[in-house]
Amino acid sequence: MSLMEHTTVRPVTAVAWTSNTGTCPKNFTLISITEDGATANFTRSFAIKSGYYLCYSKDLTEGKVVSDVQIISDKDALPHGYFCIAEHLEPKATVSKKKRVCVRLSPVNNVDTAVLDIKLTAKSKMMLQHYTYVGDIHGYVLWCRKGHFSSPVPQPKPRKYSLDVRSLSLDQPAAPPLPLRPSNPPPPALPPSRLSHRRCSLKSKDNLDNSADSSLFGITALDGVPFSLHPDFDFQANQTSLQLNSQLNNIRIKSHEDIENEYNYTFTVEESAAKRTRPSISTESSAPAQ
Repeated sequence: MSLMEHTTVRPVTAVAWTSNTGTCPKNFTLISITEDGATANFTRSFAIKSGYYLCYSKDLTEGKVVSDVQIISDKDALPHGYFCIAEHLEPKATVSKKKRVCVRLSPVNNVDTAVLDIKLTAKSKMMLQHYTYVGDIHGYVLWCRKGHFSSPVPQPKPRKYSLDVRSLSLDQPAAPPLPLRPSNPPPPALPPSRLSHRRCSLKSKDNLDNSADSSLFGITALDGVPFSLHPDFDFQANQTSLQLNSQLNNIRIKSHEDIENEYNYTFTVEESAAKRTRPSISTESSAPAQ
């Protein structure tokens, strides 16, 4: 396997026609020379000075790549999923429609292989290694190379640091913090002469209550202990257990002899009934009277 197959390159994302470098779009590469050294101008005529060139782009901004390239004639229908390449020409320039170049675009996340490069040759007998023959168009041969591609790794955007963060340094001593300013300053204190005796007593009482609640002395030993009743004083549970115990104590276990005596049956009635003779019917009584 050659070095070209080992190297991962960016895929082709767009193909177009252009008149010259002035009309060639940004981020597009214009193919001006063929691989065998000829000019890649598709209008080779002495009367016509301006022509058009083939160009391609590898900009992944749109998130799509060229997965295939085909050349069709004007009588062929456009294949499904393909479209003709764009034209960036001068106002009076036109592209011949006898043969058209069409491409198929696919999302970059849905395909593993795509068109990696496009080249032109002027002689159909020349073969390009590692390239696939696409077709002849206006005296040139179009080649493309397909393979696995590597999408560029997104780079993190640089963070904007403020002047205060940039000025921080471990070597320099930190400046003393500024004193905090309360948003709601307390009201000015009144002179002692205006405070009544009742207000002073209420304020002192509140202070004592707050200090008692917020201190450790307000916590007792029973805090956090769940309340539960001792089983000896749970009368409902005791009554249920006593009833169960009394029912268990009243159960009498019978022996085999007790069971035989209790359920003994001699079958004398059935035996006497079986020994009885059925009464016979006399013939005389059955004869009809004359």
